[in-house]
Amino acid sequence: MTTAQEERTSEELKALAEQAGRDLEDASALEILQWAVDTFGTRFCVTSSMEDAVVAHLASRVLKGVDVVFLDTGYHFPETIGTRDAVEAVMDVNVITLTPKQTVAEQDAEYGPRLHDRDPDLCCALRKVRPLEEGLENYQAWATGLRRDESPTRANTPVVGWDEKRRKVKISPIARWTQDDVDAYITEHGVLTNPLLTDGYASVGCAPCTRRVLEGEDARAGRWAGRAKTECGLHG
Repeated sequence: MTTAQEERTSEELKALAEQAGRDLEDASALEILQWAVDTFGTRFCVTSSMEDAVVAHLASRVLKGVDVVFLDTGYHFPETIGTRDAVEAVMDVNVITLTPKQTVAEQDAEYGPRLHDRDPDLCCALRKVRPLEEGLENYQAWATGLRRDESPTRANTPVVGWDEKRRKVKISPIARWTQDDVDAYITEHGVLTNPLLTDGYASVGCAPCTRRVLEGEDARAGRWAGRAKTECGLHG
C-alpha cells in the first residue's frame, strides 16, 4: 500500500489508470476497489452525493474508515443531509463535508438570487466543481458511483479512467452495474439510501434543479429538466 507521502507524476498516474481500465474491465466492484486501496492507500477517497451509500459501503469493506467526500452545496434536500448524517453515524467511514467559499446568501448578493435558474453552469461551478477540486487536492484517486446505464452521456464510463481536468485517477467500480444490481446490493447489505428514491426521484441533486422522473425516462431526466444541461461539471 502506498503511503501518504508517496508521489507519482501525472504521466505515471495516467498510464496506471489506462492500464487498470483495461485489466479491470471484467473485475468485480470489490476487486476494483481493492486495487485502488492497494495502489493509492490514503491518497484514495470516495465521493458521494448521498443518493445512496453503495460505493461508500463497498469501499468500507476494503478499507475501514475510508474517506467519503460529500459536497454540501447549500441547496440540498433535507433528506440528502439526513442521509449523510446517517451514513456518518452507522458506517465505518470518515465523512468529509466540503462547502463552497460563499454561502447561498453571499452568492445571491454577488450574482443575484436564483443563479441556478439563470446560469446553472456557473452555479454548479461555484458550488460543486471548485469545492471538489480543492477537496481532492491531497488525493491521487477518487471513486464515484457512475454507471453506464444511467444515461447516454455515461454509456462509456470506464471502471478506471483518467480525469484529465483534475489530473487524477477516477474509479467507477459499479460502472457495469444495472439498477437491478444496485437494488439487490442495497437489499442484501441493508445499505442506506436517500428517502427521495422511494418518492419518484431516480437521481437526487440540488433541490431547485431536481424533479421526479416520469415513466420511461432515464434516471438522469429529472436533473435540469427542460435544459440541454445533463451534467453538473463534476463528471463532464
